[in-house]
Amino acid sequence: MIGRLNHVAIVVPDLAAASAVYRETLGARVSAPQALPAHGVTVVFVELPNTKIELLEPLGDASPVRGFLDRNPAGGIHHLCYEVDDIIAARERLRSEGARVLGDGEPRLGAHDKPVLFLHPKDFCGTLVELEQV
Repeated sequence: MIGRLNHVAIVVPDLAAASAVYRETLGARVSAPQALPAHGVTVVFVELPNTKIELLEPLGDASPVRGFLDRNPAGGIHHLCYEVDDIIAARERLRSEGARVLGDGEPRLGAHDKPVLFLHPKDFCGTLVELEQV
């Protein structure tokens, strides 16, 4: 059902500083910051030959990643994103297997303007999983 790894998401306390580390220290190509008010984050993508790293910074006090950063002030890995061909079919299959879809269960547009869903970390070895339709 899942396809390739789309990205690994890392929550950071300072997006500009984290971007500089990837750009200047590691020599990676880093996108311009993109505010995603519907998701409560500002993101950049670090482009790698085989996948991407998504750096996330909270956008406002109500950001869903604010609590993560409060518990992990230096930041850290937040979620893995896998590609799926049909997000609705994937959601129905996962639910039939007992997996919990977070939120209202309806896909929302993610940072790539494609439908995404998040799956409860307790159902996936302690890891928050994002599915993105390709």
